[in-house]
Amino acid sequence: MSLPRGQQLWESVTEIGRAAERAAALTRQLLAISRQQVLEFQVLDLNAVVAKAEKMLHRLIGEDVQLTTRLEPDLSPVWADPGQIDQVLLNLAVNARDAMPKGGTLNFDTRNIEIDPTYSSTHPELHPGRYVLMAVTDTGCGMTLEIQARIFEPFFTTKGVGQGTGLGLSVVHGIVEQCGGHVEVSSVPERGTMFEIYLPVVEEPAARAAERVPTKLPQGRGETVLLVEDETPVRNVTLLLLEKLGYRVLEAANAEEAFSLVESGQAKIELLLTDVIMPGRSGPELAAALSSRDPGLKVLFQSGYTGEAVLRRANIKPDMVFLKKPFTLANLAKKIREVLDV
Repeated sequence: MSLPRGQQLWESVTEIGRAAERAAALTRQLLAISRQQVLEFQVLDLNAVVAKAEKMLHRLIGEDVQLTTRLEPDLSPVWADPGQIDQVLLNLAVNARDAMPKGGTLNFDTRNIEIDPTYSSTHPELHPGRYVLMAVTDTGCGMTLEIQARIFEPFFTTKGVGQGTGLGLSVVHGIVEQCGGHVEVSSVPERGTMFEIYLPVVEEPAARAAERVPTKLPQGRGETVLLVEDETPVRNVTLLLLEKLGYRVLEAANAEEAFSLVESGQAKIELLLTDVIMPGRSGPELAAALSSRDPGLKVLFQSGYTGEAVLRRANIKPDMVFLKKPFTLANLAKKIREVLDV
C-alpha cells in the first residue's frame, strides 16, 4: 500500500499477495472438506445468492455454455454462510464447465420440497421435514457409476495432471454437510450430470442480499488497542495495519506482557485484540482477567485455528466476536468498528 504503483517492486509484492491469497483459499478448501471451518451462519435467501452470483458464473463458464436459472418464488430461507454457498456455486459451475469442453447448457434450479418419512427411509441422510432444493444440471460428458462413487473423495480427479486439484466436489460436500444439508448426484455417461443440494428450511425471514457498494474503510478515532499476538511477524504486520487505520497500539507477545502493560497504566485501553491460542494463558483467559478489572473493555479475538475442538478448549463462545486469520485490512477495519461501536 505504501509503494508507488507501476514500479517493478510493487508488481512483485502484489504477486506475493496473490500467492498468499491462493494459499489461504486452498487452506479454506481443506478445512471445508474436514468440516473444521468456523462459518458465519445467517438466515439466507438462496435465490438472492444465486441471482447475485449469476454474472460471475457467466464469466466463469465462458460463452459456449448457456447458463439458465429457474428460481422458485417465495423460496423458504435456509441457515448458511453466504460466502460458503458462493463457493458451492463456483465449484459446481467449474465442474460442469470442465465436463462440457465443446459447450452445452448449465441450469440452476431452486424449489421448496417436503421430505416425508417414506422417502427418508430410503435416504437416511435426509430427515423428514422441509428443505430447499437446489439442482445444478449440465449436459456434459456424464460419469460412470464407479466414478460417481468416488467424486466426493478429497484429491480424486479424472482430469489430467495440472488441470485440477480434486478438491472441488469434496469442498461442496463438506460445506453442505456443515449446513446440516445433503448432496446427491445422478449422472449418465454422454448425457449429463445433476447435483441436488438439500438445505434445511429455517422459520425466520431471510435478509435480502444487499449489493456491495465499495465504501471507505471505517477508520479509528485514536482509540487505544492492546494487541496480543505470540507470532512476531503477524504482530508486526497487524500493528502497522492498526496504526494505518488510526488507532494507538500497545503490543504484547503473551498474556503476561499484556498484564504488565495494563498495570503500567500507559493508557486507557478501549479494545483488546488478542490471539486465541497462545503459550501460557489463552486469549479468552486473558480477556476474562482484564474484563474483571475493566468491565467496559471491548474484546476481539483472532485465530488461525478453526477446529471446533480447539475453540471449545479455548472456551470460545458463540457470542464472542471472532476474526479469522488470514484477514485483510478491510476485514480488520470492519470487525474493530463492529466491536467498538456497539
